[in-house]
Amino acid sequence: MAEAREELGSTDAPEEDELVQAFDRIVGQGAQRLHRTWREVLTTGLAGGLEVGVGVAALFAVYAETGSHLLAGLAFSIGFIALLLARSELFTEGFLVPVTAVVAGRAGVGQLAKLWSGTLVANLVGGWLVMWVVVHALPELAATAVEQATTFVDAPLDLRAVCLSLLAGSAITLMTRMQQGAESEGGKIVAAVAGAFVLAGLVLFHSVLDSLIIFAGIHAGGPFGYGDWLAWFWYAALLNMAGGLLVVTALRLVRSKDLVEREREAVADGR
Repeated sequence: MAEAREELGSTDAPEEDELVQAFDRIVGQGAQRLHRTWREVLTTGLAGGLEVGVGVAALFAVYAETGSHLLAGLAFSIGFIALLLARSELFTEGFLVPVTAVVAGRAGVGQLAKLWSGTLVANLVGGWLVMWVVVHALPELAATAVEQATTFVDAPLDLRAVCLSLLAGSAITLMTRMQQGAESEGGKIVAAVAGAFVLAGLVLFHSVLDSLIIFAGIHAGGPFGYGDWLAWFWYAALLNMAGGLLVVTALRLVRSKDLVEREREAVADGR
């Protein structure tokens, strides 16, 4: 990759140097994630669901004590910090890095589909399991789980729901971009906290996070079921993808157009 961009890499402009380095990082990491085996995809996705579930438990606990979505959103950041440090996989974090690797020619669309589908299913399975444990371990949070879940299952598919879902996809992809641009672990953690605060604190419609909240509500005996979850989930997931891919990833790829073309040339030349 570096050979294909020697000219840009040797520029005197620090901003361009940083752009090249960030692009190299994104393509390299994306290619590595896309070449995982099914076993690796499913295990990292399952771990991601479990870690987000721990964040949801913290969200419930803080909301039950304070009634504040903003404070609960900060508490939820435990889940995103765990994802970051444990190098696990979350479905909605696959809208920038892997897609860039595919566009650059370092992996195929089939590999992207495998990563997305395997990660999403594993996230949901892991999250379902950990929320069952949370509800039975901490029954005092059951009422909070039902209350929080009702926000999503009762939401009509209207302009507000569409915008909340688009914002969620954009916000988490922006979080990924911020983490890619950070030079230190501390900077990446700050981005994780900021992303969690926006997603959970503002109660955006995030397909995985809020599915776990709904699962907790179902486990707690809420007056809704998996059909209600699915009726909400299908459009939230699609609009999350639209927000992440069309708003953040597309703009990033347009800015990196020259680097993408050089990368594709390097792949064609066997480098």
